[in-house]
Amino acid sequence: MNLEDLGFNHKLEQFRTENNLETFETGRVIAEHKERYIVKTTNGEFEAEITGNLRFCAKNREDFPAVGDWVAMTTYDANFAVIHKIYPRFSILKRQAVGQFGEIQIIATNIDCAFLVQAVDRDFNINRLERYLTICHASKVDPVIVLTKIDLISENQLTEMVSHIKNRIQNVPVVVLSNATKDGLDVLKKNMEKGKTYCMLGSSGVGKSTLLNNLSGRDLMRTDAISQSTNKGRHVTSHRELIVLENGGILVDNPGMREVGIADTGGGLEVTFDTIVQLAQHCKFKDCTHTSEIGCAVLEAVQNGTIDEASYENYQKMEREKAHFEASILDKRKRDKSFGKMMKNYKKDMKNNDS
Repeated sequence: MNLEDLGFNHKLEQFRTENNLETFETGRVIAEHKERYIVKTTNGEFEAEITGNLRFCAKNREDFPAVGDWVAMTTYDANFAVIHKIYPRFSILKRQAVGQFGEIQIIATNIDCAFLVQAVDRDFNINRLERYLTICHASKVDPVIVLTKIDLISENQLTEMVSHIKNRIQNVPVVVLSNATKDGLDVLKKNMEKGKTYCMLGSSGVGKSTLLNNLSGRDLMRTDAISQSTNKGRHVTSHRELIVLENGGILVDNPGMREVGIADTGGGLEVTFDTIVQLAQHCKFKDCTHTSEIGCAVLEAVQNGTIDEASYENYQKMEREKAHFEASILDKRKRDKSFGKMMKNYKKDMKNNDS
């Protein structure tokens, strides 16, 4: 296996040359376990840590390595390495960290395409699909909607479900398949290109690990049945891993996500809800909130059925969530600045007292 098989390209090579990184070993982070990383190189897989300088200079979680990252490192023995530098990322899939306002959690980096996986028998939720789409659009990652377990519903139910999706979500491919019968699996494989990196986003129990096994032709991931008592999926994948498939595609397997908090700083909402954003330009007032104003083009479109009411309500909910997240970031920055100023004054006072 060479670096190109893992997704290495000429832009990364140019960065390596311009930054004099040829003396380091180049690899890609394929797994992460509480700030310990598994990095794959042409010489094998290494367990790695970051340098103290990299840790000291990190301003936030985004400055640490994540699954999908390309890194420059020094290997010390057959199993251990130290990461010195992270190569530039062309995409960062991220969400709001659960229970931590103003903080983000990186899902994966350098992703070309995300499979948004939902099970048709129990997990189908278009509001959640729109959340995943917003995450993808904010990160400039191409989305593909994947409906699994189609063997558990009738053809008429499936047709109605797909129609419902396409009425609310335009210009996003929809692939339907069964992990049990393998129907539709070839269609998904045809969407995957050698050297491109894909990830799967979805709740627990929708069949992501089984789908990965089917795509690879190997039992790479353990799979569990749905809990009969709760009808909820069990968390089988507890960490993120990057796997090279037989067809040359590269796939990141993610844990199931119960919460999909919006951390949108890249215009993801505007792309996901493009119809609403375009109509908003025709509102009577420039600062229209699209809630109760006279002359609101968006509300008029909801009333006459041009815009799906559920989609409009989901947009409003995520818009409020985005505003709250951005306010939390500003508040955190102010607190960090105040703390930094206090520490600076404290050190100055200590120096004066010593003299």
